[in-house]
Amino acid sequence: MSLNDSVVLEFLHEYDMELPPKPLFRNLNRHGHQIGYSTVRLRLRELESHGLLEKDSDGYYELADLGRQWVEGKLSEDDLDKIEDG
Repeated sequence: MSLNDSVVLEFLHEYDMELPPKPLFRNLNRHGHQIGYSTVRLRLRELESHGLLEKDSDGYYELADLGRQWVEGKLSEDDLDKIEDG
């Protein structure tokens, strides 16, 4: 889990939002997070592939249950590794 991953997950959790990549990028930067658009797109795909985010048919990303548990401190990185390996 990278710092950018945590920023994305925490932002979506704090503001209870579902957003496509471009508006998420703009809002992250608007709130003081210096993160590039290509990085946002890459991290969204990666977080979705690990089950932390869900993407709907319109391209909007939101926290999955696993992502919510991570942000709320109910899962550790070891727990995530076990889930991915299992």
